[in-house]
Amino acid sequence: MEFEDDAFVLAARAHGETGAVVELLTERHGRHAAFVAGGASKKMRPFLQAGAPVLVRYRARTSDQLGAAQLEPVGEGPAALFDEPLALAGLSAAAAVAAGALPEREPHPGAYLAFQALSQALTVPEIWPAVFVRFEAGLLQELGFGLDLSKCAATGSTDDLVYVSPRTGRAVSRAAGEPYKDRLLTLPPFLLSAQSRLAPGDVAAGLALTAHFLEAFIFNPLNRPLPPARLWLVDRLADAGRL
Repeated sequence: MEFEDDAFVLAARAHGETGAVVELLTERHGRHAAFVAGGASKKMRPFLQAGAPVLVRYRARTSDQLGAAQLEPVGEGPAALFDEPLALAGLSAAAAVAAGALPEREPHPGAYLAFQALSQALTVPEIWPAVFVRFEAGLLQELGFGLDLSKCAATGSTDDLVYVSPRTGRAVSRAAGEPYKDRLLTLPPFLLSAQSRLAPGDVAAGLALTAHFLEAFIFNPLNRPLPPARLWLVDRLADAGRL
């Protein structure tokens, strides 16, 4: 099995004296683990940070074998965010969520494109936390657990959608949800329209919303918690007054 593809590094760990096993999110071949010779070297280490864009040349004898890869860095990657520790935390959290949620060797081009869009947005402090929420919502959609925010689950109305059912992921209008609002999740307006301005609490509501469904539909069935990097990101955003 051989291929060449664009990819993002999701994680890397030392393997042997000089090598590393690298988790990659490729554009056309999904999530792949590969051995990278010399990956533990000082020269290679900067290119193996979570979120780094690379060109990967992958080779394995069989489809179920851990293959070997040669990586070529593309652009600045995380180095462009060196002076933005909060954005770096966002990039690390996105990589951890993708690595934990995506099945290995199953093509998910939508997940790659969502990660790419987020990595580009991270240079704009005012918008990237909302884009992070959209990234996670897109990941849910790509894996078959997309939220249905098109109309109220109870009435079919498309107006005044402000809640989401924690069981079904379907939107609920203000009027229909009022008696049960303590049991419903808040739907921030920016998930309904890209033109909506962010209001205080919107990002927090969005992160709580996607976290609920990532846990319920993906991580809990795998007997895994949400990645620590994702939990840490929420704490960092809260400390920075960005929620």
